[in-house]
Amino acid sequence: MHVAMVNFLPAPPGASPEEVFAHWRSLADIAEIVVRGGTRVTVVQMADSDHQLERAGVTYRFVATGGTRRAGELGRRAARVVAGLDADALHVHSLAYARHAMAVSRALPTLPILLQDHADGVPRGWRRLPWRRWYGAASGIVFTSVAQAEPFARQRLFPRDTPIFAIPESSSRFTPGDREAARAATGLRGDPCVVSVGHLALGKDPMTMLDGVAQAAERLPGLRLYCAFGTAPLMPEVRMRIERDPRLATRVKLLGNVPHAAVEQLLRAADVFVSASLAEGSGYALLEALACGAFPVVTDIPAFRAITGNGRMGKLWPRADAAALADALIGAAEHRVDRAAVRAHFDSTLSFDALGARWANTYAQLLAGSP
Repeated sequence: MHVAMVNFLPAPPGASPEEVFAHWRSLADIAEIVVRGGTRVTVVQMADSDHQLERAGVTYRFVATGGTRRAGELGRRAARVVAGLDADALHVHSLAYARHAMAVSRALPTLPILLQDHADGVPRGWRRLPWRRWYGAASGIVFTSVAQAEPFARQRLFPRDTPIFAIPESSSRFTPGDREAARAATGLRGDPCVVSVGHLALGKDPMTMLDGVAQAAERLPGLRLYCAFGTAPLMPEVRMRIERDPRLATRVKLLGNVPHAAVEQLLRAADVFVSASLAEGSGYALLEALACGAFPVVTDIPAFRAITGNGRMGKLWPRADAAALADALIGAAEHRVDRAAVRAHFDSTLSFDALGARWANTYAQLLAGSP
């Protein structure tokens, strides 16, 4: 089976292919996941110049946009390239490019098209009308969890007969390593040692996370929390919350923006990974934590349910409920799960090989349902 995978979001101007791969790790990761399932993949990436290369079993075609941002023109450019590939199906990154997919569909009406959600959100207001038509180009749509399609279904944005598939957005190349070596390298400690990786922003709900940690510390005096983050619009509130509570002041350390390679060492050092996210398209940090063997204590949201196997590997707690978080942290500390068991869950359900097999099955179902 040969799948053409299209990313309509143009590469950064002037960026070399290797710079593009470094900028968008998931571009190569998702393609390589699919290849691991035995599927041949050609990635078509919009860019400012034409280029072709082979990398890790994947063919990459960088296609010059000619400076246009028009959906119809980009769709037609993609269709011309895909037409010459003899591909069995088209995999389009992001529901945001459904209009582009429609342009491809008009040029290649017999080619099955699969749209993959990347936390795109539901169109609002009057914008829903054209989106209903554009989503109709899809022969199938993939979310991390089927439940994530429900807001679209309530607005009748997808045709009723459109198949919905559930596959986590990506995987991780992180490995468990040696916990004690990681602690020596990072300076992390704690019993339990808890790590958070996420912006200090409303959607990540750091205030509930701090409240839950403060309550859990009353039962877990050795608890330490380390927070790695990129943006921090709530930094003043977070700092004030930590400084004014003696349960937090000596237990919480804000690490700031940590390079991605260093995140692996943090997660190797952790006993527990915590997230208070209110919503996620997938949850890359959670995937990385599981890959490192850190036990997840995360909000009960669709993406996290899918990644943890409905809580079979981890503790799920109701979002915005600090008391429930405290109980989950205490439970995780008092009933430790072996790191090897956490990694085994990752290997069996979230690794490149595991997800590659799921993609191959999804494409097969897509083709079976095509005319």
